[in-house]
Amino acid sequence: MSLTKTIYDPDELAALNRRRFFATGASGLGTLALASLLNEDGVCSAAVPPQIAHFAPRAKRCIYLFMEGGPSQMDLFDPKPKLNELDGQSMPESILREIKFAFIQKDSARLMGSPRTFRRYGECGMHLSDLLPHLSSCVDDIALVRSMHGEQFNHLPGQLMMLSGSALQGWPTLGSWLNYGLGSESNNLPSYVVLATLGRGLPGGASSWSSGFLPSQYAGTLFRNQGSPVLNLANPPGISRPVQARSLQAINDLNRLRLNVVGNPEVASRIQAYELAFRMQQTAPELLDLSGESMMTLDEYGVTREEASDKSGFFGSYARNCLLARRMIERGVRFVTLFLSTWDHHSNLDNGLKRNTQISDQPVAALLKDLKRRGLLDETLVVWGGEFGRTPLGENRANYKKITGRDHHPYSFSMWLAGGGVKGGQVIGETDEIGWSVAKDPVHVHDMHATILHLFGLDHKRLTYRFQGRDFRLTDVSGNVVKQLVENLS
Repeated sequence: MSLTKTIYDPDELAALNRRRFFATGASGLGTLALASLLNEDGVCSAAVPPQIAHFAPRAKRCIYLFMEGGPSQMDLFDPKPKLNELDGQSMPESILREIKFAFIQKDSARLMGSPRTFRRYGECGMHLSDLLPHLSSCVDDIALVRSMHGEQFNHLPGQLMMLSGSALQGWPTLGSWLNYGLGSESNNLPSYVVLATLGRGLPGGASSWSSGFLPSQYAGTLFRNQGSPVLNLANPPGISRPVQARSLQAINDLNRLRLNVVGNPEVASRIQAYELAFRMQQTAPELLDLSGESMMTLDEYGVTREEASDKSGFFGSYARNCLLARRMIERGVRFVTLFLSTWDHHSNLDNGLKRNTQISDQPVAALLKDLKRRGLLDETLVVWGGEFGRTPLGENRANYKKITGRDHHPYSFSMWLAGGGVKGGQVIGETDEIGWSVAKDPVHVHDMHATILHLFGLDHKRLTYRFQGRDFRLTDVSGNVVKQLVENLS
């Protein structure tokens, strides 16, 4: 079955009649919704019914741990003894001539080794840095890809490329494509949720979870991890739930009349947003209430830990977000993105990495173990990575008295995946002896996206959306499934 979908052209929109309106899935008010999704308040659910995948899925949900800024692969996942041996030496001009950097001055650039120590862990013998003591206990469930590469060397286009398959703003993100292709499993929570622990923030802002040219009902919903999860979700004082339900019914009746006239999918998205927000008033507060979690679970994630250096509250915030991600996928949320910033270590790399791994290593490992213990990991894909990696060259910016960091490097970097049909306990790809470029089994960003869609039972070439006269897809015009990543796929 093809999941290719098209939007209406203007002439067709004007001709849309009531019979066709109730038959279309775009409104979220088809026969299935009317028959089975009326809630106790008399408000019809506009949740998107699940679609049919192209083939049997291995994953049903995804937790994407996005490390904003570009983590340094040779200090975390990709040991380079030769780089340490060549520390302080220059690279041949022939290699640097065509390379673009964000800040490095090519003439005086020198190789910079890593102070980190690496050991083998697990039955698979995977090398990890000493900064990842908790993740090292999970390596047999992890597929580490050391041969990622792309073209974007600045943060905004790099993040957009990794999250949406395009360096341009206005394209749907991965979570939106999955939402569009497979629909929602939850009636009372968004299918695509975003949680953020931010330092300087995200260069792309809401573009990082946008639905782009897809209808807005497929966009991510930004949650806060304490208090009201979404601002203005609670009713104003004096407005009871029955009054709110009647008001919502009246507003949506008007929106349906408008939809019947113009057929604009955004009106259908507005109907769904109102109704989902109404249902979330009861379900979202319960989601954020961790009082039912055991102290063992809270301690395992690090929710209760205190750090003298944690004036920002990042330690507890990120741990809580990881636990909330597990609670969300248990309740039918299909795609959860957790942002942690910033890994953009142009200077003070060693201390910066120590802090970021102290924030994230424990809760990420706890999330993997918790999912596995509950029988959820087999159907939950966990993805870890940033927009690019870091250079094997030290950053010699003109005003830097001491070289202590690395510049942006999209030409070779590392990501890892676990669960959801991924074959764990393996390393895919290699970089050269100093970590400059991919030496074996290159994996482009589009290849990674094609593989993730495949794990969800979707053919990346057939999951398309017609917009402005062209069929668009997440992988644009390229991308191949990385067969080594997928369990039992020859």
